[in-house]
Amino acid sequence: MTRAKHKWQSRTKRDLIIEVWEALDCESVGEAELVAIQATIGETLGEGAIDSPAAIARVVAEEGAVLRHPEILECDFKWRDAKASLIADFDFSTLRAALDAFRQLELKRSEFEAATDTAALGQLRLAVTGIRESWLLTAKSKIAEPRQRNEAAEVAEWIRVWLLTPDMFQDWLDLRMRSDEFQANFGHY
Repeated sequence: MTRAKHKWQSRTKRDLIIEVWEALDCESVGEAELVAIQATIGETLGEGAIDSPAAIARVVAEEGAVLRHPEILECDFKWRDAKASLIADFDFSTLRAALDAFRQLELKRSEFEAATDTAALGQLRLAVTGIRESWLLTAKSKIAEPRQRNEAAEVAEWIRVWLLTPDMFQDWLDLRMRSDEFQANFGHY
């Protein structure tokens, strides 16, 4: 069955996962099936909607699929490793480090856009979204110092803006860093 020529009827991601699994008409589910389901989700709903292989396996298992567990674990590990390696060299640990990381991030994004590599762009966005989630946790932490919470909230906001408007991000960041609020909270950078 060719996924690209199929008109999927599902209205939710969960339903799409099940519909694709049923269309694959397979005895059991392993790496090949999970990759096919992920590809269809990416094509149909966008790269940002792609769940991990383990999450997809849970959905089909709830529907009665027999899982090839070793393959699923290996597939999930490879998927997570590929995501992590995209941003492994990016340091968002401080405001100063985050400034450098965004320069590197923009180079990586431009490279993927020039190559029209939508899968890599989607994975990059997912990885950066994960970094934002970590910063949001720090920003809300009751044990972090106030300065750490402020920096975490600031970097999380930078990431939010980058995710929404990457082409305009640098101009926005320049304006943000000149703002009275930023200057009062963090000084000159």
